[in-house]
Amino acid sequence: MPHSIDEAFTALPLRALADAALARARALGAEHADFRFERVRSASWRLRDARPAGSSDTTDLGYAVRVVHGGAWGFASGVDLSMDAAAKVASQAVAMAKLSAQVIAAAGSGERVELADEPVHGERTWVSSYGVDPFTVPDAEKTGLLADWSARLLRAGGVAHVDATLTAVHENKFYADTAGTVTTQQRVRIQPQLTAVAVDAAGGGFESMRTLAPPAGRGWEYLTGTGWDWDAELERIPELLAEKMKAPSVEAGTYDLVVDPSNLWLTIHESVGHATELDRALGYEAAYAGTSFATFDQLGKLRYGSPAMNVTGDRTAEHGLATVGYDDEGVEAQSWDLVKDGVLVGYQTDRRIARLTGLGRSNGCAFADSPSHVPVQRMANVSLLPEPGGLSTEDLIGGVERGIYVVGDRSWSIDMQRYNFQFTGQRFFRIENGRLAGQLRDVAYQATTTDFWGSLEKVGGPQTYVLGGAFNCGKAQPGQVAAVSHGCPSALFRGVNILNTNQEAGR
Repeated sequence: MPHSIDEAFTALPLRALADAALARARALGAEHADFRFERVRSASWRLRDARPAGSSDTTDLGYAVRVVHGGAWGFASGVDLSMDAAAKVASQAVAMAKLSAQVIAAAGSGERVELADEPVHGERTWVSSYGVDPFTVPDAEKTGLLADWSARLLRAGGVAHVDATLTAVHENKFYADTAGTVTTQQRVRIQPQLTAVAVDAAGGGFESMRTLAPPAGRGWEYLTGTGWDWDAELERIPELLAEKMKAPSVEAGTYDLVVDPSNLWLTIHESVGHATELDRALGYEAAYAGTSFATFDQLGKLRYGSPAMNVTGDRTAEHGLATVGYDDEGVEAQSWDLVKDGVLVGYQTDRRIARLTGLGRSNGCAFADSPSHVPVQRMANVSLLPEPGGLSTEDLIGGVERGIYVVGDRSWSIDMQRYNFQFTGQRFFRIENGRLAGQLRDVAYQATTTDFWGSLEKVGGPQTYVLGGAFNCGKAQPGQVAAVSHGCPSALFRGVNILNTNQEAGR
């Protein structure tokens, strides 16, 4: 049953505060003004060896006014829920824009802030797709389930310790602008995670293995049967962990790879998602994690990967962590191509960058992680498309004579241009003559972005597709954190360089 916006949120004086702020901004000559009120509740529960180890529960509530005045941005935020205070915040935003305009003029820059056109959407309401709000579930029930799962792992032979965490977020946003768009939205997301640790007391070695279940734009039902088979995953981990403890170290060299969605999502995030943020490609974002090799002059020309590579940006995917109805500039959610048949054909944009580059309408990538932060261009759900009627993971493995099957994400490293990288994983399996032949340790795959995606031979079918992702994508200064999903099928890559991380560490 679809949910409605929380009454406790809609009972706040949202429209009155917006009217007061926007009226003041208009009176002071703003060419554009928008008002955003947010309530973001975030909570986490942590267990160590089936016993509570900590918890947190915080709510961030407030509002912000952003303006364009004299061709420059202005921004201010507040928490006082009076009409006079909202008008004062708008005055502060205009004052900031005037100061910014003076600085820009003194620097000799003629660049003015202009926004791409967006249809006026009137009054709209949007709620994400979830079943049970996790904040309506008693804490004792949450920790009880985590404790039960932890105890189940601890009872298995060879598991010495188990860490369990659950993070949940309930986010409400109200937006209004001087053009007439008014949106009220509600999103819920959840991330359960368990890590089992095995210890070799005699030799001093240890290994860990984490659940593969991705974070999702779902509710409590995600832990109780809808969306993931927790029983099957928990049953397999002890056996897999024991095998990993005894596994041989990989021999460095060149291998064919079959990469599971539980690993490939992170490679997509780092080498495609960040690289196709247009503010990064233009150099407007550089201090936090660099720029991009996929520069704007290469649009429609850059051979990003093989013809099997088709990647979309998507703000509409069901249960996606970056899925919204409208972004923080009042732009309606969309889906669009970033890479088509291996060629770079699009970017992620907000209204300013879309207008600056002549790309037309923004594709809705403006987001702020709190009411005290200005919206910046943030990542959509960036996903590699499966092949309709494509192969299963087993069939992809069956086409490899000598290779490695990569499962689960772990550490990663990529340069400041999103070009040279290496990734590890949770589990690695030898492939010999089309069959899995036991686990390997100390594996990392290394490549440049275009070489790696150029080696993509096949993507699996829709039955292999999984929507992975993370809660903690960082960007901007002051730093902001956003949740984002990346869907992908299993995929086959030919001739990828494999490093032995143990040997590399010893150099």
